[in-house]
Amino acid sequence: MKISAQEEYGLRCLVQLANLPEGESLTLPQIAEREGISTANAGKLMWLLNKADFVQSTRGTKGGYCLARPADEIKLNEIIKVLDADVVDKHCESYTGVLDTCVHKGDCGIRPVIVGLHEIVENALSKITLAQLVGNELAVGEMFHSIQGIHRTLEAQRF
Repeated sequence: MKISAQEEYGLRCLVQLANLPEGESLTLPQIAEREGISTANAGKLMWLLNKADFVQSTRGTKGGYCLARPADEIKLNEIIKVLDADVVDKHCESYTGVLDTCVHKGDCGIRPVIVGLHEIVENALSKITLAQLVGNELAVGEMFHSIQGIHRTLEAQRF
């Protein structure tokens, strides 16, 4: 699976906000600078995240962006759905062959595999919260591997 730049930067922007002490916010230029992206790109991401109620914005000299709800209540699968723009539903429409659409658009043996992989990824992301991404790489990696271990154990018990 490939994470798009939009998905990655959107997640990074949210992690920036999750790291803030309660009651503080970041301006659009601050978010852009911290992530090394243009203010326009940060603005697009924050607009999408605001529209989906992940962040709230405050206007004025003391304004900025902050999380709209606690980071431990925001699941990664929710975020990716907003930033992903329904790639699973449109995978046949983004066909890169010489024709306008895939010749197997009506009946495709590959489609169930693609949909199934997306379901597996979404299920895994539904178990991770934004709060769990706050921290250093080692701590987040250990947390992720423990979740994977629990998931494997549960899968083995099902069969």
